[in-house]
Amino acid sequence: MNTCIDLLIANNDLVLDPSHQPRLVDDLASIAQDIAHLIRDSGLLVELVAERDRLRQRDCLQRIELLVEEDHRLVPGTVRITRHRPGQFQVTAKTVRFGALEVVL
Repeated sequence: MNTCIDLLIANNDLVLDPSHQPRLVDDLASIAQDIAHLIRDSGLLVELVAERDRLRQRDCLQRIELLVEEDHRLVPGTVRITRHRPGQFQVTAKTVRFGALEVVL
């Protein structure tokens, strides 16, 4: 049985199936989508990308980690954010029920 169900959002819009009904995501994909939206809506990602000072970048990364850590569906202490290239970050964590989670922002 699915415990986390959400509407699928892509490019800030609902994704519809061929019959024009909203597509659903569940479990791990739902949690990943929620984490991505949480970070985006916080404004911290824009602040991080705009920041040039390394110490302030680390501070911003830590604030994002702490924000994500508040999600009760994640195992505390498992959230990691790494930079892939300028402007692209990867969030990894372990979920309580569904294993490893990965979100690229």
